[in-house]
Amino acid sequence: MGGYLSALFCGTLFGLGLTLAQMTNPEKVLGFLDVAGHWDPSLALVMAGALTILALMQRLARRRLVPILASNFNEPKKARIDIRLLTGAALFGIGWGLSGICPGPAIAALSYGRVEIYVFTAAMFAGMGLFQRLHRPK
Repeated sequence: MGGYLSALFCGTLFGLGLTLAQMTNPEKVLGFLDVAGHWDPSLALVMAGALTILALMQRLARRRLVPILASNFNEPKKARIDIRLLTGAALFGIGWGLSGICPGPAIAALSYGRVEIYVFTAAMFAGMGLFQRLHRPK
């Protein structure tokens, strides 16, 4: 139960942070990505703040043998950069650059009631389902 409450709290806090930082606003994100045009660097501060908190929390977590609310740490099993990772990263970046929306902010922005957010989220889940279907372990 503590793990679920912790996940709910962290997800709510994350969504609130995305909303306050305007990462749920596609125009703001596209302004950040438009480095050759009318670049808006304000989201760089948001990302720098997030990376700073991540680095501090990882440092604290590495001092522990086990997490507080789980039986073990869930770290990625694969650390190798391969064509599959590069292809996924490229597709993610293209989708983000075309729409100004990425998965986390899309979920946080569902409450806005904007049609484009619903279309993006539906397409995102369809893509996730297609990936699961195509790459199912045999």
